[in-house]
Amino acid sequence: MMANEALRRHRNSQRWTQTQVAERVCAQVQAATGRDPELDANWVSRLERGAITWPSGDYRAALCAVFQVASEEDLGLYPKGSAPDERPAEEAPSDDVRSLAADTELSARLARHAAETNVNALVLEQFDADVERLARDFVSRPLPLLIPEIRTARGAVFRLLEGRQHPSQTRHLYVVAGWLSGLAAHVSLDLGDRSSAATHARTVVQCAEISEHSPLRAWARSFQSLAAYWAGDYRRAGDLAQAGHGEGRGPGAGTIKARLLSLEARARAAEGDNRSALRVLALAHEARSAAGPDELPGVFSFPEAKQWAYAGTTLLAVGGDEQTRHAIGASNRAVELYHAGPECDRSPGDLQAARLDLATAYLASGQVERAGAKLSEVFTAKVFTASITIRLRNLAALLGSEPYRGAQSAVDLRAHIHEVTVRPALASNPTEPR
Repeated sequence: MMANEALRRHRNSQRWTQTQVAERVCAQVQAATGRDPELDANWVSRLERGAITWPSGDYRAALCAVFQVASEEDLGLYPKGSAPDERPAEEAPSDDVRSLAADTELSARLARHAAETNVNALVLEQFDADVERLARDFVSRPLPLLIPEIRTARGAVFRLLEGRQHPSQTRHLYVVAGWLSGLAAHVSLDLGDRSSAATHARTVVQCAEISEHSPLRAWARSFQSLAAYWAGDYRRAGDLAQAGHGEGRGPGAGTIKARLLSLEARARAAEGDNRSALRVLALAHEARSAAGPDELPGVFSFPEAKQWAYAGTTLLAVGGDEQTRHAIGASNRAVELYHAGPECDRSPGDLQAARLDLATAYLASGQVERAGAKLSEVFTAKVFTASITIRLRNLAALLGSEPYRGAQSAVDLRAHIHEVTVRPALASNPTEPR
């Protein structure tokens, strides 16, 4: 009795157990004949030991189908009395024939390898739907409810990427992984964890490069600019935003260019480059008028209300009586648009930021009472994101300087700001830091 090494090699190349082979053969026979055979690992073991060399025709056909080979001989199967080593010497194949057969088997293996995939169109479609839903929900839904969903979806995508799929499917998965990593980056930034946010953002950039996806790449730059701004590195924030809209491949369609230009304008103003800030701000308004639909909604889009809020922050940083008046107008417009839009698309954090800009602008123009009224609207929130906390503390510092230092209303406002900012930052209603 001679062991069937050919069958064993085929099984090992597929990384199947003997039980798995038996199950596949049973399924194949049932599909072909309607019978439900009772085969198990012991039957496959007997085949590999050479105890069975020529199973019945249905089983031989099933084995050939399971292993995708052309004939029983490829699996080392033969009728009794005609073992390969018992053939006359003149029937032994020549070296050329062996070489040809080996080349043919190599092509067959490549074809089988190329056909294997662990995803399909429905899986990818579901991931796309999950990303769209999470991006929309991130704007207004409580963050503690979203964090587990984001983590679960990312884990599922990462596990699939460790397997095998067609190149176009791999690129699609990397795009999904990039958007989900972007959501994770926002979670970290809202929590004030800049180091983790930076790690997630680098992952987004890597996914964008692998998938060659321009909108994802541009969005990653916008997020990095955002993070640099809230770290106080205004020059880097401006340069990252400029790189995002100035790369040769372009940022893609949608509102992303308006977003990048608005980020750059705000950073230039914070840096003190007022001329560049106003020039880029005008370009941002032009980009808005030319923008097409966004690929994704919610946190990955750039609504008009948010653009007016960015404009208000930029004009306020430029300063001067005229620009402060324009800042009040822009921030008021942002608040109006946020209130006019659907509640599910309304970002509580962005609305708070626009109100804080209004309060700061009113202070700059000497209207302390109106500033207090806007702050009272902000104080109604139970929790704040890290960026809103930073804004409140900056405003408290302004109230502690001349000419407000001695005013009782300013003292009261500073005390109230201190009271609300010592609470834990974040977030039953978080949003993207502005």
